Amino acid sequence: MLLHILARGRIGRGPEADLVDRYMKRIAWPWRVTELPDRGGRVPAQEPGTVLIVLDEKGRDLPSTDLAHRLGRWRDDGRREARFVIGAADGHAPALRDEADLLLAFGQATWPHLLARAMLAEQLWRATSILAGHPYHRDG
Repeated sequence: MLLHILARGRIGRGPEADLVDRYMKRIAWPWRVTELPDRGGRVPAQEPGTVLIVLDEKGRDLPSTDLAHRLGRWRDDGRREARFVIGAADGHAPALRDEADLLLAFGQATWPHLLARAMLAEQLWRATSILAGHPYHRDG
């Protein structure tokens, strides 16, 4: 299953980009990061079987193990892509929220898109390492 981060805003070069690269390169699953301008731009078409996960401050705050189990279940169900959408400063359109299979939050705080992208990359590494039985994640 492809892990696809679709992010509004350009990350450029800097410590946030280094963090994203560091975690994404560790992931054994296929992955892609697509950057779009804050408004507009061509959103890649969704293939059938895509799971849409929208990062939103009003979303569910899932423990890492729960996110891992969801990814594993989607993978095992034959889903082709898990698309994680990070919005720009103004957030997401209501229609995108309504379309989402999961609204995901990293706590109740609002995070800048650069940090949200780094945090998501780490959580994807953590989730895939949990599923692989890697000792990176420690419970308790």
